[in-house]
Amino acid sequence: MDISIFTNRTQHPTNQDLVNALGETYSIWESLRDFIFHQYPKGVEEWNYPGTNYGWSFRIKDKRRAIAYFLPREGFFKMAFIFGGKAMEKIVKSEVSPKIIADLKRAKAYPEGRGIRIEVKDESPVEDIKKLILIKLGR
Repeated sequence: MDISIFTNRTQHPTNQDLVNALGETYSIWESLRDFIFHQYPKGVEEWNYPGTNYGWSFRIKDKRRAIAYFLPREGFFKMAFIFGGKAMEKIVKSEVSPKIIADLKRAKAYPEGRGIRIEVKDESPVEDIKKLILIKLGR
């Protein structure tokens, strides 16, 4: 099962918990978080606990929707996004990795859009993630 490293509902994750869990990938988490706030300074960050099947996740949102989800795992994390129709059109025409485009096209369509989770175990997906963030922000 794909579940957060933080599963205790009563124990809100701290920054030190995150550093300990992510190890070397913590700096990538921080750089992507900072990138979002550089692009969208009005973003609001929050930890969320949707239930025992998921555990704690971190998200940055604007007033009406999530911009990006950060899903902590042991030694790495995943970035998750949901894209509506207009954003999907931009992604298909963008220079985002063909694998990400194919994964999004295969994803089940929900009323709010299509979702994707991207594993971040090193720097390799960072440029694609930044492109997705910019598209999510309408840039």
